[in-house]
Amino acid sequence: MTESHHDVLIIGGGAAGLAMALEVAGQRSVTLLQPQPDARGASRWAQGGIAAVLSPSDDAEAHVADTLVAGDGLCDEAAVRFTVEQGPAAIEWLLSLGVPFTADTTPEADYPYHLTREGGHSARRVIHADDATGRAVIETLEQHVEHHPDIRIRHDLSALELIGDTAGHCRGAYCINESGRPHALLARDTVLATGGASGLYRHTTSPCPASGEGMMMAAELGAELMNLEFQQFHPTCLHDPEGSPFLISEAVRGEGGHLLGANGERFMLDVDSRAELAPRDIVARAIDAEMQHNGLDHVWLDVRHLGETALRHHFPTIHAHCASRGLDISQTPIPVVPAAHYSCGGIGTDLRGATTVPHLHAIGEVACTGLHGANRMASNSLLECLAFARGCAHHLARSTPPSTAPLLTPTSGEGPVDAALVGELRAAMRDIMSAQVAIVRDDPGLAAAESALSELNQQFVRDLGNTLPDADVSSLRHALRLARLTVVSARARRESRGLHHNRDCPLHAETPPAPSRIMASALGR
Repeated sequence: MTESHHDVLIIGGGAAGLAMALEVAGQRSVTLLQPQPDARGASRWAQGGIAAVLSPSDDAEAHVADTLVAGDGLCDEAAVRFTVEQGPAAIEWLLSLGVPFTADTTPEADYPYHLTREGGHSARRVIHADDATGRAVIETLEQHVEHHPDIRIRHDLSALELIGDTAGHCRGAYCINESGRPHALLARDTVLATGGASGLYRHTTSPCPASGEGMMMAAELGAELMNLEFQQFHPTCLHDPEGSPFLISEAVRGEGGHLLGANGERFMLDVDSRAELAPRDIVARAIDAEMQHNGLDHVWLDVRHLGETALRHHFPTIHAHCASRGLDISQTPIPVVPAAHYSCGGIGTDLRGATTVPHLHAIGEVACTGLHGANRMASNSLLECLAFARGCAHHLARSTPPSTAPLLTPTSGEGPVDAALVGELRAAMRDIMSAQVAIVRDDPGLAAAESALSELNQQFVRDLGNTLPDADVSSLRHALRLARLTVVSARARRESRGLHHNRDCPLHAETPPAPSRIMASALGR
């Protein structure tokens, strides 16, 4: 195993990781792991935009209030206020870097860039780059990162687990390169920006979703995980069983799109006074109920009344993509279905991105900051990435003395990898999670999921537990353990709140809610 020494090691090259690298570089040297940059990461697939208080007619208190309502009583108000307050400066920073946000040239505009409205927001406060905001942000950040003298990007390494020491500190990460050769990257400070856990489910809004690998890497080092039971399903993913996942942005409903049920009529009007602009948990459950009641495998999102000119102007990416699949959205409603989209739970952190493990930080979707509570409000995710990346960078601007305790050595295997079995076990895990731990749950289903996942894990240990270091095997090991912890967390919450809806305890708890907290030790060894 080769060994190298680094100052700040950032694992993950999405919006959070790239922003963090740019902000801390100049004060400290950075090594950024970004394997397969064109395929991995959810940030580049974000369509809607970034929520921030930018219009003179909007105010921070309204953004805070909307976020607290969407979070259904489980947000950390300090984290909400911190994030909202960072919004305008974060957008100005992106503008200074050259992100091509869509301009608003109409005479009545009170802000130079177009602001749209999405579910849960009481005002137009979502700035965007047409309907491909994530791609625009990522490509701009990558250009600056690639040319920064203090940042070294490694596309050839995949992290398998974190390096710990006998004092309980994080000391870097064990990785392998594309040839399977192991590398130990020792670092003064390590930052996880590895994304969420939507890959635990069969249907997602991202072609290459993370499966909670970073969460479990941190948990196995002793970090606390929070709110794992709150997995967000985006209400409107294009329903195309033969094609790859494709998100239909919430901004489509923000600009007037209507959801239609089996009878061709709007059903959200009877569910919530905000109709299609209710928070995502409410809309996703309503779609699921409509599908279950009428035996549908999807519902429809109707934008025909907006007209082709407006659709091409506001949603060029969606219009073109649907056309490439033979669907003219100006003439035909879009078939849509909820799909796993965002993890509101993750590694517990403070406002600096610090975890409970010294010298280990987490930012972006892998972290649970308290911003989202039981349900993330639309377009608060990229805002969180920027706010906490910049806050964490400020905290790490000066390095602290590293631990000198002896390192813990990783376990090593020697057997060959059965790639087909890896695929079979992952597919089985996703089927279990999608059937029993998705939008609507119940006690028997959660119990069945716990038992089935335990059996899958036993098979993994028996047949794959002693293989050579391998990225896919490592990912599956982490995913199985996180899936099991998610079920434990869901069974422990004896109420329905936000994204966690249990038929056997459908009401809010009478006592004030608290975030759920869990350690990897809950699974035993």
